[in-house]
Amino acid sequence: MADNIYSKTEVVGTSEVSVDEAVKGAIRRASQTIREIGWFEVSEIRGHVENGEVAHFQVTVKIGFALEDTKS
Repeated sequence: MADNIYSKTEVVGTSEVSVDEAVKGAIRRASQTIREIGWFEVSEIRGHVENGEVAHFQVTVKIGFALEDTKS
C-alpha cells in the first residue's frame, strides 16, 4: 500500500440560517471542483448583527483532500 499525500485549502461559507448551513454550503460548493475531500476543520466563525439580532453567519473552513496519483 502506497503512502497518501494530502493538501488543504481554505474556503469561506456563508448562511443567513446557521453556522451548520454555512459549513455544509462551503463543503458542498468545494466538492464541485475538489475531488477526494476527506475532512474539514472550522477555523473561524463570524457573524453580522442587525438590530440586535444575528443576521448572517460566516465560517472559514479548511478542507483536506488526498492528492491523486499521477502515474498512468
